[in-house]
Amino acid sequence: MMRVSRHDDRLAVATSAYRLTIPFGRSLCHLEDADGRRLADLALCWSAHRADALDTTLGVGLPELMSEPPPGDGQGAASVAVRIRLDSSAWEAKSLHIECREDELSFWVELRGEGRLTELHAFAGYSSGTMGPGTGWFASERYFQTLFSPEPHGPERICWPASTSAAIDVVGGGPGRGHWFFTPPPFCFCVSRTALSADPYDVPDGPWLAMALLTEPGRHGYVAFSYQAAEDTFSLRLDYEGHERVSGTWSSPRVILIPDSADPYVGLERHRRALETRGLVPSMDAYEPVPWWHEPIFCGWGAQVQDALRCGGSASQSCTQLDYDRYLRSLAEHRVIPGTIVIDDGWQGAYGRGEVDRSRWPDLRGWIAERHSAGQHVLLWWKAWDPQGLPPEWCVSDTTGRAVAVDPTSAGYVEQLNADLELMLGADGYDADGVKVDFTASTPSGPALQAQGALWGVELLHRLLDVIHAGARSVKPEALVITHAPNPYFAGVQGMIRLNDFLRFSRIEPGTDIVRQLRHRYRIVKASLPGMLIDTDDWQVPDRASWRAYQAVKAELGVPSLYHTTHVGLASEPLEERDYSAIRRSWAVTRTGARN
Repeated sequence: MMRVSRHDDRLAVATSAYRLTIPFGRSLCHLEDADGRRLADLALCWSAHRADALDTTLGVGLPELMSEPPPGDGQGAASVAVRIRLDSSAWEAKSLHIECREDELSFWVELRGEGRLTELHAFAGYSSGTMGPGTGWFASERYFQTLFSPEPHGPERICWPASTSAAIDVVGGGPGRGHWFFTPPPFCFCVSRTALSADPYDVPDGPWLAMALLTEPGRHGYVAFSYQAAEDTFSLRLDYEGHERVSGTWSSPRVILIPDSADPYVGLERHRRALETRGLVPSMDAYEPVPWWHEPIFCGWGAQVQDALRCGGSASQSCTQLDYDRYLRSLAEHRVIPGTIVIDDGWQGAYGRGEVDRSRWPDLRGWIAERHSAGQHVLLWWKAWDPQGLPPEWCVSDTTGRAVAVDPTSAGYVEQLNADLELMLGADGYDADGVKVDFTASTPSGPALQAQGALWGVELLHRLLDVIHAGARSVKPEALVITHAPNPYFAGVQGMIRLNDFLRFSRIEPGTDIVRQLRHRYRIVKASLPGMLIDTDDWQVPDRASWRAYQAVKAELGVPSLYHTTHVGLASEPLEERDYSAIRRSWAVTRTGARN
């Protein structure tokens, strides 16, 4: 039951899940759990920076009740809305809005004015509006100790000290940007007052507080949603990079706080339900996997790498028709027959096009026809964003005019991509059965880049995957599109989620447990996209023992995927008959479940 009380010096809202107190004349509010334990002192002076001006809050108004609770003691309100006017140095008007419901509360800022938005800082900002604590940058004080981010990165832990910053984004690669395994995962951080244990795969006790985004479709113009920590403070940030145009009145995505979850995976589930009930993401009820999608997968990349390790050269050079015939013969000798085959990196003449390199694959169409005759399906690996082979006018470019990525807002590129999908999947083309989309973390980022259309960040990636998925399904209605974007907003632009690479070999540390690592990613996918098929992946393993441990549980997690034919790991340890027998057993379980 919600209780709202107004006093001379504060406004307070109490429910069975939390307590929120907004002192008058202060630039912060207090959030407590239902037992009165402080979770955070949340800064009210949010900053929304323009490309030409940093935003400082010059004054904080008194909280205004925008929806009145019932008369009497204030009990029985379904929700309570509060507005706090903020004087701004960069905008004609700025106000912070709070909506309190029984088991959640949300915050968002409304702006009026003109400008290109670069960064939105939630629960932090520049302020000179309350002279007591001084002036300058203020963030929120935290009373929680542990942070959970659903974006895996190495060295991989499930939880981190709350003094550690983290990002959920659509970019990756390079130092400090190793968090590309899921692009994007759900936009939801979780925090707990309980401290970390020494076990990197342990989840501390709750209750957990989820801090997540509620964004309207088409409004995900940010590249990253970040948790920023310093000393005993924190804040949240959205990076728009100057590509978000504010003209007139503009409302930010809501930051929803969901308290009292048993663990962070429950927090992810509750976030997804909050999105679904508001109609902000597609319902998973519309997801209908095709029966053959359940078939075990062989992806040739691991075998290609083993060839490179033994013979030199690059792994992509081993993506040839002869090599894949050899890979499948080797597996068949051990009675391992995949239902789906992924032809990986190296089959194309240029990364940006769907035309085959005939020097490597002289008869791709005939080869796929042979697989179909054997009752198998074939997917073609696709490197997202690579502009190789495309004219610059179809690409995102920098200020020099250099193409840095494909542009899914370009009509010319979309037309060419659909033509390439027709070639790749059409009956008159190569007649493949779908695509495995990789390198989504190469989403263009930076204030100096320019696309033809207005989309940017998450929306630009969503647009690219939407074109690929819709184009593939229009050519072949049962086409399978595999991605690594386990975000509820992306539910309608993919058919299967891959768990992605294990930790890089160079980042594998003593005690790394690949099975627990991938179970963690599995739980993220199941919480965010319940019912969607999962490609268990198989790359990259440090040694045979780790591979065997993971092989034993793949059928529990999703569709078993095999990357290897004869050897695994950097040491090229040979697979033995016991390994092939384990693969056959796992695949038999999967196939039986698919038939049932």
